Amino acid sequence: MKTYLERAGFNAAIAGDGQSGLNMARKLRPDLILLDLMLPVISGNELCGILRRESDVPIIMLTAKGSTEDRIQGINGGADDYIVKPFEPEEVIVRIKAVLRRTMGLMKKELTCGPIRVDEERESVHINDSQIQMSHAQFMIFSVFMNNPGVVLSRGQIIEQAFDGNFDAYERAIDTHIRRLRKLLHTDNFEPIRTVYGGGYKLVCASH
Repeated sequence: MKTYLERAGFNAAIAGDGQSGLNMARKLRPDLILLDLMLPVISGNELCGILRRESDVPIIMLTAKGSTEDRIQGINGGADDYIVKPFEPEEVIVRIKAVLRRTMGLMKKELTCGPIRVDEERESVHINDSQIQMSHAQFMIFSVFMNNPGVVLSRGQIIEQAFDGNFDAYERAIDTHIRRLRKLLHTDNFEPIRTVYGGGYKLVCASH
């Protein structure tokens, strides 16, 4: 996970037990903590409780305990998200960005991808010097791609990040929005949103 986090542009530090993790959290004051529950010295649940009493740092629990009761206990214990093993590292990155967006407002920034420039504060999209008109829903979906370049996103992940999981239509409605986005963004040598068969969609910033 440290390698994947660094490839995604994050700085990552690792602690091998709960006490070391607590000391590290107090010293580094991280933007987010990935917390395994099965830790020596101080358990993950106990550590989560200590951290929650001391700060509002976002916490994502990683665990092999996947029952509904375990999930409820984790969320009630102060976790912002709960990921059950085994998991794909790319999914963890997506979930991290979703939690950070909700807790820190990281969406409000300017993003670029090839000739595309997105200003999330103003909800504006430009290709070269031409502004592209989008609906609010289309902009929210495209912002998910812009925040995850090169990452394969399922329909469910797009809904979760764009609308915090609250979307009053079937997942297939995402396909319609993406078809329209492709028409808006397509140029002669550039088609940024690609289909990954069996996986979902991804944003490609190179023109070839």
